[in-house]
Amino acid sequence: MDQQTKTELEAAAFRRLVQHLRERTDVQNIDLMNLAGFCRNCLSRWYREAAEAKGVAISDPAAREIVYGMPYDEWKAKHQAEASADKKAVFEKSKPQH
Repeated sequence: MDQQTKTELEAAAFRRLVQHLRERTDVQNIDLMNLAGFCRNCLSRWYREAAEAKGVAISDPAAREIVYGMPYDEWKAKHQAEASADKKAVFEKSKPQH
């Protein structure tokens, strides 16, 4: 596989992941963090870091909007629920890994 094709496939997979996360608003970031070690905020930070590595300036809020499909504060107001004590405890145990 040539590099261009590989890059296009990776980009398509990223777009599909972002779309999936936008559709699955029932899955909270803490759930993602506890199970997979990353969340939507991590993904948006990785996006910003990749942009910066290419000399493209992008703010954290702009990167988050790319991942969330809307401003982060709007997403939180619409979809973010208070995490249970159990979920918070699991997060605290694994937090140094994030």
